[in-house]
Amino acid sequence: MEFFLLGFTDIPHLQMFLLGIFVFAYVIILMGNGIIILITRVDKALQTSMYFFLANFSFLEICYVSVTIPKMLMNLWTQQRNISLSECATQTCFFLILGGTECLLLAVMAYDCYVAICNPLHYPLVMNRRVCIQLVTGSWITTIPVQIGQTYQIFSLPFCGSNQINHFFCDIPPLFKLACGDTFVNEMSVYIVVVLFLTVPFLLIIGSYGKIMSTILKLPSTTSRAKAFSTCSSHLTVVALFFGSGIITYFQPKSKHSSGRDRVLSLFYTIVTPMFNPIIYTLRNKDVMATLRKLLP
Repeated sequence: MEFFLLGFTDIPHLQMFLLGIFVFAYVIILMGNGIIILITRVDKALQTSMYFFLANFSFLEICYVSVTIPKMLMNLWTQQRNISLSECATQTCFFLILGGTECLLLAVMAYDCYVAICNPLHYPLVMNRRVCIQLVTGSWITTIPVQIGQTYQIFSLPFCGSNQINHFFCDIPPLFKLACGDTFVNEMSVYIVVVLFLTVPFLLIIGSYGKIMSTILKLPSTTSRAKAFSTCSSHLTVVALFFGSGIITYFQPKSKHSSGRDRVLSLFYTIVTPMFNPIIYTLRNKDVMATLRKLLP
C-alpha cells in the first residue's frame, strides 16, 4: 500500500518559494544546534549540567527535524509525493518518539533551572553527573515503548478509500481521517499519550517557572530581576509555542480537524520552534558567546 503526501499542493505557485524557505530553516536548525553541541564539547567551562542538557536537547532537535523536513524538501523539489506504508509508519514512529522525548527533556531542563535558582547551595549535589545522565536516559526509555505501541495501534487500522494524506508528513490526525470504521478507541489512546507526554510536562514546566519567578521577585537588584525575567520569558515563549501547538493539534476530535490549520500548527512544532531554540536557549548566553569568540578567528 502507498500513500501520497499532498503537503502544500493547494498553493502550486509557491512551491519553489516554500522550498527555499524550508531549506534555509533546515540549515539554520542544523548549524545552530550543531554549534551548541560543538562548543559544549570543546569548552570545559560549559561542561556543566545545564549545558549537558542543552547539548542533548540540540542533538534531539537535529534528529527531530530530520524525520520530517528532508522528505518534505524532496517532495517540493521532485513533486513526487508517494510514501510507502512502512516508510509512513517509520516516520510516524520516530516523530512520536523524538517529540515525546523532547517534551520530557524540556521538563527536565526546567527542573534543572528551578534547582539552580531556588536551591543554589544544593545544586551541585542534586544535579550531579550521574543524575543528569539518568534523567536524559529516562526521557528516552520512557518514550520509546509507549510510542512504538502507539504507532502499531494506528497502523493496525484498516485504510480504505483515498490514500492522500493532506499534510506534509505522516501525522496522526490526517491518518485517522483515512482510516475505516470506528477510531474512538485509538483516539482515546492518543489523548492519554498526549496528557502524559505533552500536558503533564507542560504543567511541570509552568510550575517550575512559577517557583523561579517567585524567587526572582525576591532578588534585591533590579538589574538581576530584569535579566532573569527576560531569560525566563524567552524560554516560556518557546515552550508555549511548542506545547501549545502540539496540544491543540492532538487534543481535537477527528471531526474538528482542519487540514489547513493542522499544517500551520505543525509548522510551529516541526520548524519554527526548533529554528529559534538555539538562539533563545544558548546564543543569547554570554558564556556561549564568549566561547564562540574564542573559536572564531
